[in-house]
Amino acid sequence: MVMNRKYLNHDHYTDVITFDYGEGDKISGDVFISVDQVRINAEYYGTGEADEMRRVMIHGVLHLLGYKDEQDDEKDRMREMENEALNLWQKG
Repeated sequence: MVMNRKYLNHDHYTDVITFDYGEGDKISGDVFISVDQVRINAEYYGTGEADEMRRVMIHGVLHLLGYKDEQDDEKDRMREMENEALNLWQKG
């Protein structure tokens, strides 16, 4: 929760925090994942921990690609892209 308070001004846990350092067409950044929160999410959503970990990894990468999830329509689009990427991953 320390990172949430320090960098996001949140007083709650989150599964992934992304810091985007990219400039122009260069993709660069850090993605921090809370394994504990991923486990909680997996149980809550009734998914496997591995699938939930993949989802938050994809979510972090989408942020590095410039996608946001602050507005409802942005959240919906992010979820669609997460699902598309997960489907490709599972087919692979």
